[in-house]
Amino acid sequence: MRKNLFLVSLLFLFTVQALCCKAQGSRSTQKEISLDSAWQYAEFSKINSGKAVLYLSKSPAPKNFTVCVNAGHGTKDGEKVQTLSHPDGSAKVTGGSTKKGSITSTAVSVGMTFKDGTPEAEATLSLAIILKAMLLEEGYNVLMIRETDDVQLDNIARTVIANNCANCHIALHYDSTSADKGMFFCAVPKDQNYRLMEPVKSHHKEHLLLGKAIVNAAQKDGVKVFQKNLEVDLTQTSYSTIPSIDLEVGDSASNHSKKEQTFIAKSIVNGINSFYSKAEK
Repeated sequence: MRKNLFLVSLLFLFTVQALCCKAQGSRSTQKEISLDSAWQYAEFSKINSGKAVLYLSKSPAPKNFTVCVNAGHGTKDGEKVQTLSHPDGSAKVTGGSTKKGSITSTAVSVGMTFKDGTPEAEATLSLAIILKAMLLEEGYNVLMIRETDDVQLDNIARTVIANNCANCHIALHYDSTSADKGMFFCAVPKDQNYRLMEPVKSHHKEHLLLGKAIVNAAQKDGVKVFQKNLEVDLTQTSYSTIPSIDLEVGDSASNHSKKEQTFIAKSIVNGINSFYSKAEK
């Protein structure tokens, strides 16, 4: 009996070690994760003193996948710092928070403000916390990039941590428009040179599949969906080596109440379930 208990405990320890990104193992259900300077693309980050937190699901039916939940914005003074738009030093092929043709991009933009005065960063954080709880209940491990008003991790640091500690990366945002147009994701531009750049070349198809899975699930669940996914050259997907999307769940005119965010979060979980069920076939 004691031998069996020892073997079970040892197996659990090895599982935690594997999940904790090359860091030392722990029996704890959560662990802080810092940016490792040895990780690919880590050298391009300029704001990286903060820590993400990895949560292990206690569900009796674990999914054996880790989802990175990245609450967009929320890095104090991040707008004052510039990082390379692309790891190869080439210029942005579309506009966005940084204009087309720029070699560098804002490390972390401030984000927009809702019509009721709520900062976008506040709304994305509340949605991220709701989504985290649902994912853990569903059996997913969750890597939370941000759980406070300020985390000192730029967009590159967030992406690199996700690359090394998660199986997919979902950055939550609200668009700056004011039409209440609904959910969409930022698709990888079809620019030929951009799609030949690594890591975009090796991963843009899986970014698209993840985005479609989530938006299709949202539409099926009755979430308002914008019918056109915008092509945007993002720092995030320019450095991502796992399925990764910027998910715009609404805009500055959208309802961001807890009830609405709970509805949206459930559809995101359904989309992630759909994505991984197809990937396993």
